[in-house]
Amino acid sequence: MSLNSKLTAIQLNELAQFDTPTICNAIESFQIKPNTEGFMGPEIKCIIPYNKPIVGYACTGKISATSPATDDQKKLVTPYYVKLAEDNSQKIAVLEDIDDRPIGSFWGGVNSSIHMVFNCNGVVTNGGVRDIDDARKIGFRYFASSVLVSHAYVHLTEINCPVKVGGLTINPGDLLHADIHGVLLIPGEIAGMLAKACREVIDAENIVIEECVKRKGLGIDIGYLQELRLKMYKLRDSKRG
Repeated sequence: MSLNSKLTAIQLNELAQFDTPTICNAIESFQIKPNTEGFMGPEIKCIIPYNKPIVGYACTGKISATSPATDDQKKLVTPYYVKLAEDNSQKIAVLEDIDDRPIGSFWGGVNSSIHMVFNCNGVVTNGGVRDIDDARKIGFRYFASSVLVSHAYVHLTEINCPVKVGGLTINPGDLLHADIHGVLLIPGEIAGMLAKACREVIDAENIVIEECVKRKGLGIDIGYLQELRLKMYKLRDSKRG
């Protein structure tokens, strides 16, 4: 699969069956980046807990709310929506708030519902969100730094550009996975192989987990525990060759 090709809806939905820790562990198994990179910091929180992760391609922009939009900035709304509408792939909006501190929310019931029309089912932002009940009712996902009361003077300042949110740089079209644990970036070169790697991670970890669950409260020989851990690591590492 080329770096620029997108996964099918079936492939994306398959990745949504795994939580972000499992996805993260599976990415690590390919050894293509340091284990300290590729995910957002804890300042980006899942504002409304959901049972299932979301997966989608990033649609990006930058926002500000401290002063009214210029005439040129007002014109960015239409091309932003046009970009959202370019294809029907699953998307996640990623907006960098460039203000010193979040003061106005781009996100509420209206913008959330508009984004869902374009198969964009969530937002990731270092800014704030509001209209929590409205978003919950329609299933729109909020990953943000805070909850805000006002939209203030919020407006787009740039669209379809690299953004930095939670310490992670996101480019337009990057593949993201997000759930109650946080948000991570899926490298394009392994995206098509990642679901299989996730299943392998689960199989390896279950060697330890299932045995320990059976022995809950009963204790376990440390030597045997070490054997289980070694078996887990060997199975996990053998899958990547």
